[in-house]
Amino acid sequence: MCNHHRDVLDAIRAEEEEAAAVQAQGQDQENHEAPPRSESPKEDSFEIPDNRADLDESKATDHGPLEHEHTPYFSYHTEKALKLEDNKYLAHETHTPSKPLAGLPTLPKNNKAAMLFDTTPENLRKLDADAGILEESKAEENTKPNFAPNDEITLELQSLYTNFQKCLDLREKYMKVSCQRVGDNPIDKDDWVIYPPPPPPSWPITENKGRVTDGPDSIGSDFVREECKIPGPCDFVYEMDDTGVYQVYESQDHHAKKQPIVQVPKPKEYFQDLDFVLSVISDGPTKSFAFRRLKYLESKWNMYILLNEYEELAEAKRVPHRDFYNVRKVDTHVHHSSCMNQKHLLRFIKSKMRKTPKDVVIFRDGKDLTLEEVFQSLNLTAYDLSIDTMDMHAHKDSFHRFDKFNLKYNPIGESRLREIFMKTDNKIQGRYLADITKEVFSDLEQSKYQMAEYRISIYGRAENEWDKLADWVVNNQLFSPNVRWLIQVPRLYNVYKATKTVENFEQVISNIFKPLFEVTKDPTSHPNLHIFLQRVIGFDSVDDESKAERRIYKKYPYPRVWNTAMNPPYSYYIYYMFANMTSLNRFRQQRGYNTFVFRPHCGEAGDTDHLTSAFLTSFGISHGILLRKVPALQYLFYLTQMGIAMSPLSNNALFLDYERNPFPAFFHRGLNVSLSTDDPLQFHFTKEPLIEEYSVAAQIWKLSGADMCEISRNSVAHSGFENKIKKHWIGKKWYLPGVQGNDMEKTNVPNIRVAFRHETLREELDMLQRYSQLAHPPMFTTAHLDLSKRMASSAASPALFAFASAHGGSATPNSPFALNPQASSSSVLSEISDMNLVQTHPHLPKASMDTVYETDGGLHTNVMTVAHQLGMLSVVAGVSEMAERAAAKKRERKRLAAEQKIDGEELDSKE
Repeated sequence: MCNHHRDVLDAIRAEEEEAAAVQAQGQDQENHEAPPRSESPKEDSFEIPDNRADLDESKATDHGPLEHEHTPYFSYHTEKALKLEDNKYLAHETHTPSKPLAGLPTLPKNNKAAMLFDTTPENLRKLDADAGILEESKAEENTKPNFAPNDEITLELQSLYTNFQKCLDLREKYMKVSCQRVGDNPIDKDDWVIYPPPPPPSWPITENKGRVTDGPDSIGSDFVREECKIPGPCDFVYEMDDTGVYQVYESQDHHAKKQPIVQVPKPKEYFQDLDFVLSVISDGPTKSFAFRRLKYLESKWNMYILLNEYEELAEAKRVPHRDFYNVRKVDTHVHHSSCMNQKHLLRFIKSKMRKTPKDVVIFRDGKDLTLEEVFQSLNLTAYDLSIDTMDMHAHKDSFHRFDKFNLKYNPIGESRLREIFMKTDNKIQGRYLADITKEVFSDLEQSKYQMAEYRISIYGRAENEWDKLADWVVNNQLFSPNVRWLIQVPRLYNVYKATKTVENFEQVISNIFKPLFEVTKDPTSHPNLHIFLQRVIGFDSVDDESKAERRIYKKYPYPRVWNTAMNPPYSYYIYYMFANMTSLNRFRQQRGYNTFVFRPHCGEAGDTDHLTSAFLTSFGISHGILLRKVPALQYLFYLTQMGIAMSPLSNNALFLDYERNPFPAFFHRGLNVSLSTDDPLQFHFTKEPLIEEYSVAAQIWKLSGADMCEISRNSVAHSGFENKIKKHWIGKKWYLPGVQGNDMEKTNVPNIRVAFRHETLREELDMLQRYSQLAHPPMFTTAHLDLSKRMASSAASPALFAFASAHGGSATPNSPFALNPQASSSSVLSEISDMNLVQTHPHLPKASMDTVYETDGGLHTNVMTVAHQLGMLSVVAGVSEMAERAAAKKRERKRLAAEQKIDGEELDSKE
């Protein structure tokens, strides 16, 4: 291009930039001169940040900007390119050591821990003695590519891990404020009273055998309404603020000062945090790094199985009585309306047509209809009904057709039959559904080792929905030690708006949460609801995730002004469920009532925002199959050990073929996954749908007995059953990490498997700590925030006693890695117990013996020693037991030797 053309183009660009600047200045003046709105002093909306569109263009390659840099998903070609790059790296990798980055903790050369973690082969450790080889290696330094870590790579890792650390901190912030951590719920206390009480252990045999399981009629026979204690009212005050969130105040004075009992994150803060996590998981280097770490975890699992498969089998054979069939397993994701199989429902309908045909069951066409008249209007008899006539199984025509799947809930395609047999609020007050529910409960109790958490709907159309549901449960005595309830809230605001049931989204929130705040303040106002809530463990948000979400607002309006016909997006629903549940949980916690967790449907289809919203706000999720496309978020789920209840048979019928399901990959990598049934009515054929789910998975993916027992143990840990029940099912210290938390006589999970899982996770967290501590130092809180306080444990770890005795009775020295750097030694030792080793959200390792040394007047931490000791803590109990046995044998040998010596001396004296 000639210079003249360049000058012309430069002049045109300068004129365009000047015009743009003038226009922008004019807009700013108009914005400043615009008078405030006089009709409403309140803010009606909040701005939604979106920084992902402003990604740095410098991350583009020489071939132009990469499209996958702006999305969390990996394309096929990108994955292949990463694998090829890994192969090249491994082919040219050298053993050249690098200089440690300034400020990182290092080990002295003569330190035994350094020798312990020296992975250099024995035949290469004395390489310097051979001058010829040394000179040859020096000569090749300039010709061979050196892939050893340098400052630039370390800074990149530091940035990556700092972002991961911030994401983990954000999740911890939301879990803490919403009381969803293990130990926050009052039911985790050992003194929590369960009514009706669970059956006593079958062994050893006791005189109190509890309620005898004897068919559906025995369900609820041990529940007496008059024996339930209903507390009185309190002085707390609550109201919904302008942002659509209920705020709770201790008194009228606090209400006047606007000082609520908990500071719920504002909508803008939530969306800013959500946008940060989305920007992290959409970053190209972060995706590449997370993808490689996940592949490494999977490869490490494969190596572990090759080396220890027979050892696991031998360890399992040494455990008496336990096998897969008699370890506890919980179906943590099953909808109550479809909790029975098709044959069960068919038999039940025929039974009612034969025994009670004259029951008035529905009001249609201006008159009441009996059950017999309903079937006459359909031109059907009991003899005509069959599985094919019912047509409730999800066949091939339901794949990617959620609308057709919802129609499968209608027997024979008739909505009137669904209302009669599968609804709690109908002409007969849900009597038929209660009868078949008792039959399902009876089947569960007879199997003994299978439990379920049934999801039942609250729609948000009216405030009396809660009272109707509670009356249905209490009046029909639907109480079983094998069952808990979880409330699902369908995202159907657009339907309610179209039918003019509600005026705005705020009414939906009020209908869902106002009765809960009322019964928490004064249980006598809704006594049956208070009784029912003691068996409710959490909330769910459910609907078709594959629906497109249109962004019509630059600033989202608050619920009181969201009066359009469009449905709010998933992240909007999730926030308002979370925010109001946070206020409710803190309110109920202070009153001593059970709190709730949030476990929504997430990751079955739809956008990445769904998984990210759940990562911040939820205790666990259901489905999560889209995590296979988001490696960075999948890695975060692994680091936090967030529960994922997966339903491969359900996914196979609706969204993803069985052989493509990521469950086996997630399980091998160490994600905290379990199996669930979702909808037995549509997807299963047998009387035990959960066993059917396990059996199909075991056959297709070749799961071993230890694998299925580990998945079963995960399901119990995910569930909302009370702590004292979990202790009986999977061990008294089930909440501890590693072998300390595994009771193999109850779980049948080999200790070697549990130790591998714990130590692998510990390595990943140690790496995160090492590369993020410089830019983002750990923020340790006081001891009362630890799980030991929440679970009220008092048994101290033997490792800490050993440390105290070795250091003259002093506890862990004050350091940046101490549990409480400001606490004195004696106070730390008195408060630390083995519960401090629990890492429910384990960002960084805790300090432990001999990990801190002093150089240049400052305290430093031996990271490698910390990693080694934390890995070894999982076998402290086993080592202590072995040491005691060895000492006992030694004492016995000394005693026998002494006796023989005395006998010999007596014989000599007689002679």
